[in-house]
Amino acid sequence: MKFEFMKARAKEFPIEKMAKVFEVSVNGYYTHLKRGITVREEENIRLKGLIEKIHQEGRRKYGSPRVHGKLKNAGIKCSKKRVAKLMRKEGLKAEMRKSWKVTTKQGKRKAAPNLVVQKFQIGIPNHTWVSDITYIKTKEGWLYLTAVIDLFSRKVVGLSMGERLDTSLIEKALKQALYHRAPPKGLIHHSDRGCQYTSEEFGKIARENGIILSMSSTGNCYDNAVAESFFHTLKTEHVHKNNFHTREEAKRSIFEYIEVFYNRQRAHSFLGYLSPAEFEENWNKQVI
Repeated sequence: MKFEFMKARAKEFPIEKMAKVFEVSVNGYYTHLKRGITVREEENIRLKGLIEKIHQEGRRKYGSPRVHGKLKNAGIKCSKKRVAKLMRKEGLKAEMRKSWKVTTKQGKRKAAPNLVVQKFQIGIPNHTWVSDITYIKTKEGWLYLTAVIDLFSRKVVGLSMGERLDTSLIEKALKQALYHRAPPKGLIHHSDRGCQYTSEEFGKIARENGIILSMSSTGNCYDNAVAESFFHTLKTEHVHKNNFHTREEAKRSIFEYIEVFYNRQRAHSFLGYLSPAEFEENWNKQVI
């Protein structure tokens, strides 16, 4: 590192003076130049380029574990420690901010039993979906967002946003998911016990489509941890980095993040650092 610094600053400072400051020999410096770059150094240069590319494609939201996972999936062998060290040297890190959380109001109607019981690893698509509601702050007022996520691939299969927190918000998200996925009868839909999910209107849509409702136990956020985790990711990676002036601006931005980046590009640790779309595509190839 000292010799490389001296080489980079050779036109600015005398070699002899820099050698004295760094307590190295002038002969050692010139020997280093003659020796040239080592195989290890060449590999590091190549790795740095790949790491920077992955970090940029990940919208600067990837830390070393995700970058390493993407390299591994591309058939590039290197240790996690090496990736972390190179990223530190280049000043590359995940751009994150602490999230915040607001909970929905519990409904008065009788809630469905918990059929998921924190078993979030599902082996086939369209077997169990989870859903939740969150709040997005804009200068125009609150924007309410609900998402439906397939536990199999962690893909967001239904999405709805609006200025009112009512049952129509979650109905739209569910109908969108049903339209795009066409799940078989017996699909499990899991949520919290919010008044929107326990409403008669939502229950009717579920019955008409052969959906079995499942709901978390009272006050236990871990029962819907996958949905909670998704909202945490959405807010720390995207929402908190933007200052939305209007709800419409927030809608467009969040839709792009979820549909273009999260579903199709973002490396997910649970999926072996594949995106939800890549994970489903690989599964479909194996089934065929």
